[in-house]
Amino acid sequence: MKFKKLNVSILLILAFLSLIRFTSLAQPPSGYYDDAEGLKGQALQVALYNIIKDHTSRSYANLWTDFQSTDKKSNGKVWDMYSDVPGGTPAYEYTFVTDQCGNYGGEGDCYNREHSWPKSWFNDASPMYTELFHLVPTDGYVNGKRSNYPFGEVGSASWTSSNGSKVGSCSFPGYSGTVFEPIDEYKGDFARGYFYMATRYQNVIASWENYDSNGDAVMNGTAYPAFETWVVNLLLAWHAADPVSSKEISRNNAIYSIQHNRNPYIDNPEYAVMVWDPNVGIETVAYNRASLQVWPVPVISQLNFTITDYNPAGQLHMQILDLAGRVMIEQHISSQQPITINQLDQLSAGFYFLRVTENGKTVATTKLLKN
Repeated sequence: MKFKKLNVSILLILAFLSLIRFTSLAQPPSGYYDDAEGLKGQALQVALYNIIKDHTSRSYANLWTDFQSTDKKSNGKVWDMYSDVPGGTPAYEYTFVTDQCGNYGGEGDCYNREHSWPKSWFNDASPMYTELFHLVPTDGYVNGKRSNYPFGEVGSASWTSSNGSKVGSCSFPGYSGTVFEPIDEYKGDFARGYFYMATRYQNVIASWENYDSNGDAVMNGTAYPAFETWVVNLLLAWHAADPVSSKEISRNNAIYSIQHNRNPYIDNPEYAVMVWDPNVGIETVAYNRASLQVWPVPVISQLNFTITDYNPAGQLHMQILDLAGRVMIEQHISSQQPITINQLDQLSAGFYFLRVTENGKTVATTKLLKN
């Protein structure tokens, strides 16, 4: 799976039906999420915080042993997301205990304990310092190259690891500082780890700070939504394009046996959009006095929509655009409702915009997720 670089800053819509292919394998206790039923937005985030808070904290030394339960490949080697090549042969693999860092001079020397949410962002405080849902075993050298840069999408790489992870300037809309980009197959893993951190620590996250050399922030100093808009957009996009895997589910279950709490965004992937973009389902967007109602969400091969609160004086025109603003599908449309578009099979999975115009002026627009 390859990601298209996103070039429009807009809160992306997700739909849980595209994200739950593995959730039947998850094992939360019966009733674990009962207190979150029927909630959205910040209310849902707070309810989830109350469910997962007060976990059993580990010592930093415990993590070496914990990784043997949480991050073991089927061949018994360390599952390092900074060096692994899914479906291929990585340049190197590590043996638990034997290959712990230590000193390193390059890739393949040893593995260490990576704070995927950089520890400097929370001033090395506990219990975040040993929080397993964001701590993972990674190659020491790549970990050092990652530094405390935020995750992002790299336009021009200044450095690339053996498995294709990159460091470079960010090409994602809303941020131009230096970022670290993991490979596509693990972007959803890290996004759901970040959703967990913003939820588990929503009571203290407003005081955390992280700025790059340009003074640009990743978090916005609030308990909710906690992140800057560009970060929300990025994480939701990664969450949608890289759904929950069996690896994550096994890791979630293993951490539950150690910390005695769970990552809600692995057990219930729909929670991510319900918390950070609660307007999910049939989209209704008002623009220039018109309302556009779209279904199904997500779109597969056929799109239906209606336009209300608008009396056209001339011919209406429909466009479906990618996130770079390129027109992918367009046609004149009639005033007969609902309007059906059948050519969506030609579109790759991802995010798009539906725009309706009259005489070249926008009447209504909304966002689409195509599966």
